[in-house]
Amino acid sequence: MPAMHDPKGSASRAASPPPPFFLGDDLALDFLNTRAAPAGETIEWLAGGRDLVQWLEAAHAVPPPVAAEFRKEAGVHALDAVAAEGRDLREWFRGFVAAHAGEPLERGALRELARLNELLARDDYYRQIELAPSTEKNGYGPLRWGARRHWRNARSLLLPIAEAMGDLVCRKDFTLVRRCEGLGCTLWFLDVSKAHARRWCSMALCGNRAKAAAHRARLRNAAKPPVRPSTSSG
Repeated sequence: MPAMHDPKGSASRAASPPPPFFLGDDLALDFLNTRAAPAGETIEWLAGGRDLVQWLEAAHAVPPPVAAEFRKEAGVHALDAVAAEGRDLREWFRGFVAAHAGEPLERGALRELARLNELLARDDYYRQIELAPSTEKNGYGPLRWGARRHWRNARSLLLPIAEAMGDLVCRKDFTLVRRCEGLGCTLWFLDVSKAHARRWCSMALCGNRAKAAAHRARLRNAAKPPVRPSTSSG
């Protein structure tokens, strides 16, 4: 579970946050949800560099050996600098998502995505032929393509997130990007439900709370005495 750092990166630490939420059904939206206020108080899951590495590993965006290597070899200042860049990237993309969610992306959106293309241009992505995993006795299946990346420095940690943002923009249906309807909730998700009628980040966090509030409102209204029509003397 990632640890919270104070804003100035001093040795003192705030209380550890809860485990991060992976409720968005999309990695890019889960990245937006690394800053959220599920109970009215804002939680930051990317307060420092080690928090970023831990979140990326938990999100399966970075292989565990790569995460371990960065924890061991990368300097604290380098990782913290990348975490700051990641937070800035996140808030930029939050603005893009908020401006376009629920609507088809038009060609003009390309101009707004110049920053993302600049980040993607850093990537050292390549493919290798490998054996697919299998449940058979020998543990290997047929040949397949395997995605690889050269992790040359700490800044490369943001590349899988940039790729996920590109996938959301180019391969997903932006009309299905939603913000949770829970009062005060800031979480985003991709509505992949069968009827595309999802309203909440989760029933446990917001759905049940909203239903309980609606039930209490109905009880209050039922308890009110009926309003009698006024009569006027003729």
